[in-house]
Amino acid sequence: MKFYSPILIALILFSCSTNQVEETTEIHSELSTVHQMNLTKQEAERLLKLPLGCIDLEYPNKLNQVIGADSDLQSPEELHPAFYGCFDWHSSVHGHWSLVKILKSFPEIDKSDSIIAGLKNHLTPENINGEIEYFSNPLSQGFERMYGWAWLLKLADELKSWDHPEASILSKNLQPLTNVIVERTIEFLPKLNYPIRVGTHTNTAFALSLMYDYAITAKNQELKNTIEEVAKKFYQIDADCPLEWEPSGYDFLSPCLEEANLMSKILSDDEFEKWIEQFLPDLLKADFKLKPGIVSDRTDGHLVHLDGLNFSRAWCLNGISRKLPSKTKHLTVVANDHINHSLPSIVDDNYEGGHWLASFALMALSN
Repeated sequence: MKFYSPILIALILFSCSTNQVEETTEIHSELSTVHQMNLTKQEAERLLKLPLGCIDLEYPNKLNQVIGADSDLQSPEELHPAFYGCFDWHSSVHGHWSLVKILKSFPEIDKSDSIIAGLKNHLTPENINGEIEYFSNPLSQGFERMYGWAWLLKLADELKSWDHPEASILSKNLQPLTNVIVERTIEFLPKLNYPIRVGTHTNTAFALSLMYDYAITAKNQELKNTIEEVAKKFYQIDADCPLEWEPSGYDFLSPCLEEANLMSKILSDDEFEKWIEQFLPDLLKADFKLKPGIVSDRTDGHLVHLDGLNFSRAWCLNGISRKLPSKTKHLTVVANDHINHSLPSIVDDNYEGGHWLASFALMALSN
């Protein structure tokens, strides 16, 4: 048996400790130069053709309609005079949001006149009244709850914060439908006893996150308070979210990360740091890794959801990173990897993803 002097042992430990400090310092030095990927004009021009090409495309169409009588059997445009394109109602709504977002970001972009013309043609008082009439049907009370509702408020949010000469007119035209959605949300949320924790349309955290943004922009204190109360009731005591279980095969949202992104908006910095330490402690580790979702067939409308997952993960990771920048800068690297994995592939001839993925890419590339 060999014996080592205390001094030698101390030197070895000090050397190891020094190396670890140097390695950690090197990692953080590298991370300090990493920036979130942002929307460029070139990318905006590439993505623009997706929503601009589908807001007037009535077919194919998935109506998701409850039929109560023969009179309900009408064309998509007759049923939804504002939002009949882009395959389904919610995709049409966030297709309109995409147009606003792109033109807000790059006012001089090519086809800016076509964007304004499309928005003005769809978001008229008459068309919005037609949408309200559909929502007034007793069989349509749960229509697009809450995914489509959230995107409608996201569109309203974007219009309210846009300084384009036409923006106030479009916002005013949309406001009656916005009011319907806000009223229904405030009425519905207290009835929802449990959150919906899935990776698809009905995910509660995703909807609350977009709606919360609108409440702040619109200074709607009642909606803001309602969302805060519900979010804390649903999520504040959550712990150890099983991120390793994700994704499911058709996911386009991350149940764990959507919840974390929402709580980063709801809680103070100190509250959120304590919360994330119990909910997803691995996110705080500098070596955190998360593989992007793999799409095996982009012509399959469900399998292509995983491209959307990569974008939604990215915007959630970036949201968390902005909340705790000193401790989660490394999440930007993971977010960028997810964006880079799917961004080159979404502008193709496959309508299965093309009718909606531009919106998700824009969300991922937006601060």
